[in-house]
Amino acid sequence: MTLGGPRRRPFSSVSAPRKSLLVFDGDCGFCRSWIARWRQATGDRIEYAPYQQVASRFPEIPTERFAAAVQLIEPDGGRSEAAQAVFRSLAHAPGRGWPLWLYLHFPVFAAASEWCYRLVARHRTAFTRITRWLWGDHVVPPGETLTCWLFLRLLGLVYLIAFVSLWTQIIGLVGSRGILPARDFLNLVSEHYGPIRYWLLPTLAWLGAGDGSLHLLCAAGALLSVLLMVGIAPVLSLAGSWFVYLSLANVCEDFLWFQWDSLLLETGFLALLIAPWRWWSRPRSDPPPARASLRLMRWLLFRLMLSSAAVKLMSGDPTWRHLTALDYHYETQPLPPWTAWYAHHLPPWFQKLSVGMMFAIEGIAPFFIVFPRRIRFAAVGAMAGLQGLIFVTGNYGFFNLLTFALLFLVLDDGVLPRRWWLAIPPGGSARGRWPPLLLRPAVGMLFVLSLVPTFGALRWPSAWLGPVPALYRLVAPLRVVDSYGLFAVMTTRRPEIIVEGSADGVAWRPYEFRYKPGDVTRRPAFVTPHMPRLDWQMWFAALGDVRREPWFLNFCKRLLEGSPSVLAMMARNPFPEGPPRYVRAVVYDYHFTDAGTRRKTGAWWRREYRGPYCPTLTLVDGQLGVAGE
Repeated sequence: MTLGGPRRRPFSSVSAPRKSLLVFDGDCGFCRSWIARWRQATGDRIEYAPYQQVASRFPEIPTERFAAAVQLIEPDGGRSEAAQAVFRSLAHAPGRGWPLWLYLHFPVFAAASEWCYRLVARHRTAFTRITRWLWGDHVVPPGETLTCWLFLRLLGLVYLIAFVSLWTQIIGLVGSRGILPARDFLNLVSEHYGPIRYWLLPTLAWLGAGDGSLHLLCAAGALLSVLLMVGIAPVLSLAGSWFVYLSLANVCEDFLWFQWDSLLLETGFLALLIAPWRWWSRPRSDPPPARASLRLMRWLLFRLMLSSAAVKLMSGDPTWRHLTALDYHYETQPLPPWTAWYAHHLPPWFQKLSVGMMFAIEGIAPFFIVFPRRIRFAAVGAMAGLQGLIFVTGNYGFFNLLTFALLFLVLDDGVLPRRWWLAIPPGGSARGRWPPLLLRPAVGMLFVLSLVPTFGALRWPSAWLGPVPALYRLVAPLRVVDSYGLFAVMTTRRPEIIVEGSADGVAWRPYEFRYKPGDVTRRPAFVTPHMPRLDWQMWFAALGDVRREPWFLNFCKRLLEGSPSVLAMMARNPFPEGPPRYVRAVVYDYHFTDAGTRRKTGAWWRREYRGPYCPTLTLVDGQLGVAGE
């Protein structure tokens, strides 16, 4: 039989060990490094020993065989060597049996494996250098216990930011005198859907949707976020944070349907699978995260990045195809900060190069998160760099911070100070983790569901997934799996709605928003990680028609009523003496000024009038109507 064939050699049962024994060349540094890695994976299921110490126990095996290849000697009298011995050894580790299955069932795979083994064996010095280059000082994985512990703290911080940011504006958005009152929305859903409403719209607001209840939900979410950051009952804190945020998202309608809201909900739900069942989570006592749940979190990051590139390429938008999208993006993005003015004036060649780099980072780098350690870290560095550039040139709420947290989860404990991760007991107990009987089906189901939005981003037929899309639609109200991909079509103009009020229909005064462009001389501000929901929604409204934005008419009605909670979201109230009689909205095209104009006038923007966005509105018997009709 040829070396390392699919069948094991018989072995003398007299000298067979009581436990499977992998014998290796103890003088080979390459062998010692990889044996240490395999030892961590298999634990005490297999014994390891250098042939220099144990060869005398097995006179049946020539010494040159020990020197040429590793030998696996098993209690049942079987012996295998080279690649087959490696695969049989690793099959003793949970989830590592698939290479042996491929080896035994596919002769081509077996032959290729043995060829690769012989290649490495003949060039051990070179492959020792390659191993050091790819894995650094951590051929033996340092683990992810501390990394996951810190990730959950970061996630708690993101939740806290999200809840507090929403808390400052929720009454103006969906309070009793807000733009889209939550109570009215729930009453409408109840009338149309009956008992099924609890599944179609899962929210704690069914218990109460008044201003006090909304404040209570935000306060509860903030408290649960702090508990998660401290490490108190992480599973319960995570579950509570997730459901409270889902409750708020489902009653805030248009104002909480941004992609980072979906990303926070999906991340928060998946994080339940890596959170330890502890009343007080501490790195020294927490169990290491289950590999399946960790891979699912990394799969979420992969989908987020790949989908972001795919939707741009698949849309057919010429600005992405011709690499000119950044000629417009900094100026036309929803809430540009002052740094966007400078980025907008970078040379065209640099903008094209930046688009190309963005596609490489979003579309290629995610594939490397399954590669050896240093390549994986380089991919993380590239994606983190992209997020950093987005952070300093845009206002996207907590999106960048949440993405940084997901990127951090691709690292391992070895990136942290050595004294930190060395304090973690090696090979921690699995006690305190989700039992495999529950974890594996949950991970499998979530992975399968995630294929639906992934196929959508790649424009692959959903019919290939059989009944999965129907199941995806069934669980959609829980928002545990969602689709991603911003700016599929780049906006090349910046229409901006200016809302004005008047007491007599002759003299008009503008309502200045806190953050969106209005006054051309006001410097664009940084607001991250705060998420000003109304200002963002005004950007979407300007891209469409007022008939497609019913919330905007409700907003105008609240201005005519002088709603304090709505006015509190504005930069200032131009009618402190009482609400105006009339409100109108007009549209301007906004453009960044050039350097000379800004030096001369101090203006960051220039604008041109386009026309009315909606007719002049007034209140008639308490109802919104068109003036003069």
